[in-house]
Amino acid sequence: MDLTFKVKRFDELSTPELYKILRLRAQVFVVEQDCVYQDIDNKDQKALHVIGYKNNEVVAYTRIFEAGNYFKKASIGRVVVAEKERKYGYGHDLIKESIDAIEKYFETKDIKISAQTYLKKFYKAHGFEQVGEEYLEDGIPHIGMVR
Repeated sequence: MDLTFKVKRFDELSTPELYKILRLRAQVFVVEQDCVYQDIDNKDQKALHVIGYKNNEVVAYTRIFEAGNYFKKASIGRVVVAEKERKYGYGHDLIKESIDAIEKYFETKDIKISAQTYLKKFYKAHGFEQVGEEYLEDGIPHIGMVR
């Protein structure tokens, strides 16, 4: 079964939807990756939320930012797919949807991301190239990448 994607502003998210998004982010970034960090960072209000639904459940998610709201270029962050759903390649669908949403809503093709280093090949497949050196973000190795 394929995912259904929706793009919403923060004020368009229902309370149950927001709960499911935050729960998925906590499941992956805090519990699975064993990373204690401040996920709720007051940036969600500025972002557009790209949400992947399967059987009414939120199983994939990113938040996207207009140029200047996070980096100088438009950006994609909090890229997450539920662990049990990764085998279906939904991460690729999610990134394509996020890039399309940036092009549609922000009218730009210039995108910068802060990627976990181990995902370099994944992002390269979507046209991203590394810029700069590896750095630690919340204790996890990251690299800057642009498209």
